[in-house]
Amino acid sequence: MKNTPFTEFHLKAGARMVPFAGYNMPVEYTGINEEHITVRERVGVFDVSHMGEFWVTGPAALKFLQYITSNDVSVLFDGKIQYSCLPNGKGGIVDDLLVYRFNKEKYLLVVNAANIEKDWNWCVKNAGKFAIRPGKELVNASDEIAQLAVQGPLALKAMQKLTKTPVTDMEYYTFKEITFAGIENVLFSTTGYTGAGGCEIYVKNEDGPKLWNAVFEAGKEFNIKPIGLGARDTLRLEMGYCLYGNDINDQTSAIEAGLGWIIKFTDSKDFIDKELLLKQKNEGVEKRLKGFVMIDRGIPRQHYEVVDANGNILGEVTSGTMSPMLKQGIGMAYLTKGFWKPDTEIFIRIRNKDLKAKVVNLPFYNK
Repeated sequence: MKNTPFTEFHLKAGARMVPFAGYNMPVEYTGINEEHITVRERVGVFDVSHMGEFWVTGPAALKFLQYITSNDVSVLFDGKIQYSCLPNGKGGIVDDLLVYRFNKEKYLLVVNAANIEKDWNWCVKNAGKFAIRPGKELVNASDEIAQLAVQGPLALKAMQKLTKTPVTDMEYYTFKEITFAGIENVLFSTTGYTGAGGCEIYVKNEDGPKLWNAVFEAGKEFNIKPIGLGARDTLRLEMGYCLYGNDINDQTSAIEAGLGWIIKFTDSKDFIDKELLLKQKNEGVEKRLKGFVMIDRGIPRQHYEVVDANGNILGEVTSGTMSPMLKQGIGMAYLTKGFWKPDTEIFIRIRNKDLKAKVVNLPFYNK
């Protein structure tokens, strides 16, 4: 089990640690609900050093990324980030990821922790067609980089104290390379997986402890708190963000998952599964990922069956929880055609009882 550069700080803060994606990670400190509300209302800090990072460089970098990712990398400019996915050649998804453009021959891919090895092997498998060499133009830097996600409405205000570079006015999905907390060449980005605003801070592993101490000192006046993976999951679900392994996987297509907006069918872009996904877009699909809220009292969980009023199975819950902000059970599920419209009545089978719910548009929570 790997530790991150911040593990000792988690232990000192009394975190409940669990194995996750091969790492020893904090799931909660004082309680998921309390941590969730901290991020929504103030500022909280997540250790996300377990995420994977691949560098892609050289004159063929753009062509390679245009082929393996679904979104249009050519529209990126220096300092811009893009959400995308890796189609798997069979209509499913290898992973969802972020693409950072440094310049026309230098990109950073940020991938999910549980998929690092799978994603790396997929990239290597397809790199040869573009003279992209593993260890040269394609580099797995996942074990060298530490990352904190500082999230919440007060996050950027607190972090501005630690750099002379303006960061409070940064646009969503952009990044800068800056000197931060006395550390040079820090990657500072504004993507977020909580819907609460904030930033991500990437440093070398050896600079991790210095970064942690500086971040918490800067945020002291805002009552900054460390936040675990439990609240990270409830926060992303309130926003309707997909989690790989729950809501998307090797068997679900991006069209079925409602991610058609990250698939760009342009003449200049030839990518894996282009024809198959275009057919799905034009002809439609039989199931779609939809959000729902509980009408009856109950908490939906992954794999619970979704049924109609007659008990016919419509699908199953992919993610579910009790929303800390809405005080209501919420979830996502792949539903069969005919049950996709908002306010459509469905039932979630919880402990052999069919409890009423209704389909809703995402996100569940609007601040």
